[in-house]
Amino acid sequence: MSKALADFTDADFKRTMLSAIRLEAVLCLMATPLVWWRFGWASAVLLLVGALISGSGLWEWLRLMTVVMARMDAGSEAKPMGLVLVGFFLRLGLTLVVLYVSLKALHGSVFALAAGLGLGVFCLTAEVLRKI
Repeated sequence: MSKALADFTDADFKRTMLSAIRLEAVLCLMATPLVWWRFGWASAVLLLVGALISGSGLWEWLRLMTVVMARMDAGSEAKPMGLVLVGFFLRLGLTLVVLYVSLKALHGSVFALAAGLGLGVFCLTAEVLRKI
């Protein structure tokens, strides 16, 4: 393991996640006009939907891991994490509804939706590789 990963702190984790979300927003804003021009408005909206789902997933993961790390640091006097877990599972359910409705209502390219969903993984990987 490299020295950079050995010294990875909670603050580094938070900065990495926020940087990945920021990078995803920038890339999405740059890609949306290109997708609109090439594949039409429905595909551009599907790209935005995918990127929004992916970005909200990164945000929920940040919240969940922050609470888990705080619980681990606090020991026995940790606060309950029920509210964060409820939010996590509600977002998961809402994601399924948004995916279903967007695929039924918009007749754009499903590849644009997949690209938007994969954008979060790409941005998080890019940010982690920058840290190494």
